Amino acid sequence: MKRVKHSRAMTFSLVVFLMGLAASFCRAEESRPNVLFIISDDLNNSLGCYDHPLVTSPHIDRLAARGVRFERAYCQYPLCGPSRNSLLTGLYPNSTGILQNSQIFRQTIPQQLSLPHAFRKAGYFAARIGKLYHYNVPKSIGTNGHDDPGSWELELNPAGCDRLIEEPDIFTLRPNNFGGTLSWYASPRGDLEHTDGMLASDAEWVLERCARDRSRPFFLAVGFYRPHTPYVAPKNYFQGYPLERMPVINEFENDQKDIPAPGLGSHKKEHELLNDRLRREAIQAYYASISFMDAQVGRILEKLKELELTDNTIVVFTSDHGYHLGEHGLWQKMSLFEESARVPLIVAAPNQGKQGVVAKTPVGLIDLYPTLCDLCGVEAPGNLQGQNLRPILQDPTESGRGWAISEVTRGRGDNRIFGYSIRTPDWRYTEWDGGNKGVELYDHRNDPRELTNLSEKPDQVVRMQDLSKTLHDAVGQTFPDSGEIPELRPGTWAPNLTDP
Repeated sequence: MKRVKHSRAMTFSLVVFLMGLAASFCRAEESRPNVLFIISDDLNNSLGCYDHPLVTSPHIDRLAARGVRFERAYCQYPLCGPSRNSLLTGLYPNSTGILQNSQIFRQTIPQQLSLPHAFRKAGYFAARIGKLYHYNVPKSIGTNGHDDPGSWELELNPAGCDRLIEEPDIFTLRPNNFGGTLSWYASPRGDLEHTDGMLASDAEWVLERCARDRSRPFFLAVGFYRPHTPYVAPKNYFQGYPLERMPVINEFENDQKDIPAPGLGSHKKEHELLNDRLRREAIQAYYASISFMDAQVGRILEKLKELELTDNTIVVFTSDHGYHLGEHGLWQKMSLFEESARVPLIVAAPNQGKQGVVAKTPVGLIDLYPTLCDLCGVEAPGNLQGQNLRPILQDPTESGRGWAISEVTRGRGDNRIFGYSIRTPDWRYTEWDGGNKGVELYDHRNDPRELTNLSEKPDQVVRMQDLSKTLHDAVGQTFPDSGEIPELRPGTWAPNLTDP
């Protein structure tokens, strides 16, 4: 009997111990910060918190007021697919092998852990709503697009009136084309009927369920479609942007004279159909789409607050690349100018970063992967190519690397060339085909609109040599002679790419 009692006592003690261990585990899980990752599509820096004189974005502005706003953040490739794969794998486009849309990184670097996959392995609940990897917008809305199933436990793909009902009513420069050309529509339907409104509703639903069971932290990624063309938003958002106030750029011929031909290679013939009236309408619709998207961001942030999750949730807001609205005579993306390469980036990390401050050192989207892993105690692959932004979040005067790299390609097949651009605090330096097809140098202290190419100035020779060396060292490859194409293989930028 004594032995039985002793065994029961031991069993009871073991149960109590395990219960305590489980409780401690749950408390530890609750203490690990959640991540709410919000990404907009084709959004430049036309936001109130970036001092835009016209665009209204109160909800994103409030997020900036409680986090760090990066003044000089840049994508690594100003096109949806390459940019998003670079961000989500933590590797430069030459390392992912993805330099165009509709490619999937599992086909080129299948062993690489994506950012959300790393969080899944660390015990996080990882969910995606909307567009994180590339989609053919608008045709892929409502599907998984070119998603990576291994990245998520839950994928939600709503499709609203903008995709299912209104396409026949959308104005477009090219008939029956919406995603790749300028197109817009002031919708008579309300927020909740649009895809982005439905995304916000789904995000509220997921957050409610995460709040009920806090035994696991969450990594919730929400990818809004606006302001990607077609610029479709409820018409009330258009009312804040009178056509006569829309800024039209007409005088760009002189600006183009000192730009190498590849620098203007993103020009589309259809843009020549634009007159002043259409330019104003396009810009009005783009701004209206931003304000509509901002309202949906506000709904999600309000739900986070309502559920008392704000104090333990890191919130990131950004875009996949910038967007031209007539600067240098260009529209849309795929240039290496500031308007196309620069993105908004806000990181609000409670108890781990400053609030309401601005970091001015150049950073890249590629830096988000190592940063979030460090902030959340998640093991990151050893081959990540970005820098950890934690020191800058804690002290925005920290310089970090002090530069960011962006690239594009021009032409196809044997005629394809590469353009690389490095952005430092004061300068942008760009080489096309290693300089064989042109060089650009812009002084951002005196020329923030990049209107004067200084590359032919004798007094800039030493500066360009220094910037060229920094660029080449950063890229980690020798630029090819004219006509040669860098081999697109894993390891071009990262020799240890096969060892994640």
